[in-house]
Amino acid sequence: MAKRNKKLIFSLKRNAGRGNTGRITVRHKGGGVKRLYRKVSFGQEFLNVKGEVIDIEYDPNRSADIALVQYESGDKGYILAPQKIKKGDEIICKETAEIKPGNRMQIKNIPVGTAVYNISLHPDAKGKMVRSAGASAIVLAHEEKSTHLRMPSREIRKVASNCFATVGEISRPEHRYKKIGKAGTSRKMGRRPTVRGSAMSPVAHPHGGGEGRAPIGMPAPKTPWGKIARGVRTRKRKHTDNNIIKRRSKKRK
Repeated sequence: MAKRNKKLIFSLKRNAGRGNTGRITVRHKGGGVKRLYRKVSFGQEFLNVKGEVIDIEYDPNRSADIALVQYESGDKGYILAPQKIKKGDEIICKETAEIKPGNRMQIKNIPVGTAVYNISLHPDAKGKMVRSAGASAIVLAHEEKSTHLRMPSREIRKVASNCFATVGEISRPEHRYKKIGKAGTSRKMGRRPTVRGSAMSPVAHPHGGGEGRAPIGMPAPKTPWGKIARGVRTRKRKHTDNNIIKRRSKKRK
């Protein structure tokens, strides 16, 4: 393993699910083992600069592995490691480059049928889509100013052709089969216990109360705040909805 680069690894304050007012906004978070944050390059920070992979590392903050890259400019940086990449491989971020895992380029220059990940939504922005272990999107078609991509959810959407994406599939596809095994492992991951609403009192949860194992007693299950929680779409109207050609399936996998 390469020597740690202090410029790329540092500590971050953890808020345990609390917002800027100090109140808990995301429940069931807290505790867990301490971990340092690795600064990963998701965008085009090293445009037109060749780099060599010098190490593949584990990142406790994400499901995929990361690759440490030494660039010709003398800088080092982390990227999301694709499958089949290894030490000594050369990569580059460029408008047009060779089609091989780890190379980042504009989507319009990537052939139809190629798997890509870490896709940006704007030409100069960082990659925002398809960043988890084993994930990839498929280039389906090119239009004049946009490209059709099939996302991991099977949704088909348009992305501007001059946006950047990285060629390949993200490492550690076996992550989806990982079993936590015991409650202690979940606590080490920073997940606190979740209590069923039906086990609470009626004051604490809409499902609470009743004698014995009482049913929900409502037309539909609700959250602790009284909002319907099953079978209702939670996606709000977004300005990017116009780019969706085919929505993902409603069936649960």
